[in-house]
Amino acid sequence: TGVVPFVALLLLQRRPVAGRALLVSGSGCPSHGLCRSNVQEQTRRQVAVLNATAQELFSLYLKCQGEPFSSESDKLCNPAGIVFPAFRVNRTSERKEVMVAMYKLFAFLNASLGNITRDQEELNPTAKELLERLHNTTKTTRGLISNLTCLLCKNYNIFQVDVRYGDSSKSKSAFKKKQQGCQVLRKYVQVIGQAARVLLPHLSPS
Repeated sequence: TGVVPFVALLLLQRRPVAGRALLVSGSGCPSHGLCRSNVQEQTRRQVAVLNATAQELFSLYLKCQGEPFSSESDKLCNPAGIVFPAFRVNRTSERKEVMVAMYKLFAFLNASLGNITRDQEELNPTAKELLERLHNTTKTTRGLISNLTCLLCKNYNIFQVDVRYGDSSKSKSAFKKKQQGCQVLRKYVQVIGQAARVLLPHLSPS
C-alpha cells in the first residue's frame, strides 16, 4: 500500500489490482492541460450512458452464463458479499466530497470490469455482444475516471485519492467467476443509479 499519483492509478486500472492510496491535497497536480474544454459536459454524458446501459449489460451477462444463473439470478447474484466503496454522499453534499466519492466508485468499478472481462474472454469467448459491451463500458469508465481526475486537480488541487479494489477472481473456479461477475454487475446496477442522481446535479451548467 502507499500513495499513488493519479497518473499511476490510471495505468494500474488497465489490470485488476488491489491496493490503496491516501487522499492528499497539494502542489503535485499535473498541468490543467489534462482537461478538455468541455470536461464537465462530457462527464455528465459518461455518467448518463453508464446509468442507461447498466441493466442491459447485467441482463446480457446473465443470458450468456446459462443455467443456473438464468433461472436463479436472485439467489446466485445477490450482491450482499460485494463491498463497493462506501457511498455516503447525496445531492446536498459538498461538490468536492461528491467528486472524491465518485472517483473511488468508478476506480473500483473499472478494476472489477477488468476482472469480469478477462473471465468472460476465457469462459465465453464466442459471446461477442457481451464482450463488446464489457469493453465499451470499460472504455466509458476509463474516460470518466480521466475527467474526474481533471476536475479534482483543477478545482480542488487533489491529486491522490484513497482507492480500494475488489478481490480478483483469477484463481477461482468457473462457477465462482461467473457468480462474482453477476454479483458485481447487479450491485453496479444499483449503485450507478444512485451515483447518477447524486452527481448529475453537481455537473449542471451554473
